[in-house]
Amino acid sequence: MSSQPEYILEQKLVEQLQQLGHKKAIIRDETDLILNLKTQLEIHNKKSFSDKEFEKILNHLAKGNVFEKAKTLRDRFHFVKDDGTSEWIEFINKDHWCQNQFQVTNQISQEGNFKNRYDVTILINGLPLVQIELKRRGLEMKEAFNQINRYHHQSFNSGSGLFNYVQLFVISNGVNTKYYSNNAKQTFKQTFFWSDEHNTNITQVEHFAQAFLEPCHIAKMITKYIVLNETNKILMVLRPYQYYAVEKIVDRVRNTDKNGFIWHTTGSGKTLTSFKASQILKEIPKVEKVVFVVDRKDLDYQTQKEFDAFEKGSVDPTENTTHLVKQLSDNTKLIVTTLQKLNTAITKEKHGKKIDKLKDKKVIFIFDECHRSQFGDTHQNIKKYFKKAQMIGFTGTPISEVNSIGKIDGAPATTNRLFEDCLHKYVITDAISDDNVLKFSVEYVGRYKEKEGSNTYIDTDVEAIDTQELLESPKRLEKIADYLIAEYGRKTHNSTFNAMFCVSSIEVLKQYYDLFQKKKEEGKHQLKIATIFSYNSNEESQDANGIYEEPELGMVAEPQAQYGDSHSRNVLERYIGHYNEMFGMNFSTKDSQTFYNYYNDIAKRVRNKEVDLIIVVNMFLTGFDSPQLNTLFVDKNLKYHGLIQAFSRTNRLLGEKKSQGNIVCFRNLKSATDDAVTLFSNKEAIQEIIIRPIEDYIELFNTALQQLKIIAPEIASVDAYKTEQEKLEFITAFRELMRILNVLKSFADFDFNKLEMTEYEFDGYKSKYLDIWNENKPKVGEGKASILDDVDFELELIHRDEINVSYIISLLANLTGSNLTANKLEQKKKEIRDILSGDAKLRSKKELIEKFIEENLPQITDGDNVNEEFESYWNREKNKAFDTIVKEEHLNKEMFQESINDYLFTQKIPKLSDTLMLLEIKPKITERNTIGKRIIQKVQDFVDVFIDGVNS
Repeated sequence: MSSQPEYILEQKLVEQLQQLGHKKAIIRDETDLILNLKTQLEIHNKKSFSDKEFEKILNHLAKGNVFEKAKTLRDRFHFVKDDGTSEWIEFINKDHWCQNQFQVTNQISQEGNFKNRYDVTILINGLPLVQIELKRRGLEMKEAFNQINRYHHQSFNSGSGLFNYVQLFVISNGVNTKYYSNNAKQTFKQTFFWSDEHNTNITQVEHFAQAFLEPCHIAKMITKYIVLNETNKILMVLRPYQYYAVEKIVDRVRNTDKNGFIWHTTGSGKTLTSFKASQILKEIPKVEKVVFVVDRKDLDYQTQKEFDAFEKGSVDPTENTTHLVKQLSDNTKLIVTTLQKLNTAITKEKHGKKIDKLKDKKVIFIFDECHRSQFGDTHQNIKKYFKKAQMIGFTGTPISEVNSIGKIDGAPATTNRLFEDCLHKYVITDAISDDNVLKFSVEYVGRYKEKEGSNTYIDTDVEAIDTQELLESPKRLEKIADYLIAEYGRKTHNSTFNAMFCVSSIEVLKQYYDLFQKKKEEGKHQLKIATIFSYNSNEESQDANGIYEEPELGMVAEPQAQYGDSHSRNVLERYIGHYNEMFGMNFSTKDSQTFYNYYNDIAKRVRNKEVDLIIVVNMFLTGFDSPQLNTLFVDKNLKYHGLIQAFSRTNRLLGEKKSQGNIVCFRNLKSATDDAVTLFSNKEAIQEIIIRPIEDYIELFNTALQQLKIIAPEIASVDAYKTEQEKLEFITAFRELMRILNVLKSFADFDFNKLEMTEYEFDGYKSKYLDIWNENKPKVGEGKASILDDVDFELELIHRDEINVSYIISLLANLTGSNLTANKLEQKKKEIRDILSGDAKLRSKKELIEKFIEENLPQITDGDNVNEEFESYWNREKNKAFDTIVKEEHLNKEMFQESINDYLFTQKIPKLSDTLMLLEIKPKITERNTIGKRIIQKVQDFVDVFIDGVNS
């Protein structure tokens, strides 16, 4: 048998789960589910409930969305019994997680907008808490992921909404198996393999079930290792390496007084790991306090905010040293503070005597980014003051003798010497292998690296004469500024993402910033550029390693750098003035808090993609996370952990289009990059961390093209496809081509002429690809009829952000009152039609826009009026379409408008029952289903055509 059918896979899994300790339950539908729930809650609580009492429990359970139900699950419920007495019940035992009731069932059916049947469900105390969806071997797991997303929209919320209690989803095709939390904002890239302690993935469903779905383990994952994010109102589950790290830390603290550190690569989610560890440690009776220590105020704010998101009120932020001393002396169990404030608290006599009682207590110190914060006097001061302190460090780039620059008792200062044992390791190669972070694409720009004729060959001769005079010469800096402006769009996918530029000193930063400002005024670019640096001598550090003894943000020190008659603080004040003008703000360096607010605002705007390019010296090169940032331009010497930390600003996951972190070096950092990769993984890892050169991707593209040509020799071949299997093979082959092209487009030397396919031919195949997507877009009420329903077309690889209705209008404006010949005019119209056909978001609007081109455009003589005329036309067509639906379906006009507004606000498909309320003529019972689903589809189509993407 070439592939195992889903039902065999399902039966085998159910049998295995029974052997592991889950009792088999026969549950066909929600009625059975509710009856079973009553029985299981009675067993778990050792009580019986009357029908009336259970109705109160069920009503309580039915309230809220996924996030609110996750809280309900973890809380106890108080209700009044029939005899008037009070009763408390629990839905899950969080402290003794093995002491719950475990069941497995399969093929539960549930009807929402239409009927769905779920594969395998694990119930704990009668509630469905783990849902497993299976695909036969050979199919992509992504299809199971997309199937679950359909269930979110179609049926999980129906009835009492008990399937919104699912905490974890598991998807498998037998060979590969992954898990993820119940989070509607999840992308496929946020699904995880389980692994053993040494980061070896456990992929086969049989082995995964043994390790992960065993009753005690799955209950522990749900009760201890799911975090409820209060800021985003989502569930987050720890990945295996995070789980093992927390388990190791807790064991270390419970059973020893020894220190230890966690080596988890940058971008792997150390804050979540450290939060979960802190949360568990503070509940250990012998632990007096848990103090989470960061080394600068910017990270203090960021970490405190993230901790507060994970558990609101879990952290009382230390605003100053006096406040920190108060927290250390009162009952506050978890504290987030900076190294500087902590040092002041224990070295200043007036503070120290207030916290004397802690000297002999077990205080746990957790140090974030300990590779750069623990090599001064503060670490030794903490050890001397807190006699029973236990120190746990987190780092993505530990200090070894190779990259150490300090001494401890005459020996090289290393992370091992300070923190003793490495408790758990998860290095960058592990993270890339797991698709938890991206690879880097590194390009070197200058005569020293690339061959003549390459787009990376510019005359910045620094290979032989690496002198400050040459590196900072105005001629060189201007060439680099011009290059950055020219390449910005290519690297950021036409500003889909944004970029950072790190430079060697404030003096160089000033020259670059002024160059960009001058070129902007000359109309050579429209980039929104911002900058930030410490206005004191520390920011001038030339230490490429990345160990910066920086003061807290906003610390006013007499600046050492001079720019003629203007020092660094005045320069920064001027640049903040530009920022204020750009965003309507009022920041300055007048005091510490105002400058601190500026830091937080600029960080937020970089994350929100409101800033295109941020220029820095040292700030933001460590500890700053922004998935939107995909490119780092480098004109600064970096090495070892400083290099890996800086590069890692770009490699956070964000959708299919972000396929790698782009690094553009204006200095020859090739040897430094190889040395850093070797130090933090191994020599062979360079191929795993740095993506291949452009020649390799051209070869990959042409190989993938040959495969496509076997399936569809000509563009027209696609029209002859009769079976879904033929279409699926074409989709898979063309999608691979799109993925490779997405990487190729980021290379400075990319040119379609280097491929064995013209851009015109690619667009032709793309059009056929979109035709199939359009045919298979899910329609309300159709049910699952096609094997293409859950295939991911990855349309973001096609969609170009600059192509929207506004862009089309600007093209149309160029056709009005023009002197184009009739042939040229028709050619231009055809180009616009091709754009409409080739973009997924515009296809639904194609017919209406073409109608405007043919009927309205010839009457417009002034291009400036196109936008206004189009808006008028669009509103007329929208109102006409709205009125047609109201008339055809006999709807209440006001209620129908409200339904559309609700859909736009919630992004949830309207419920069938709510839709039927719109009807002014009540249909027969037998017709309700058909009519309701037809109206829901019309709502979706109306929004798709007239609202989505019109003003984006």
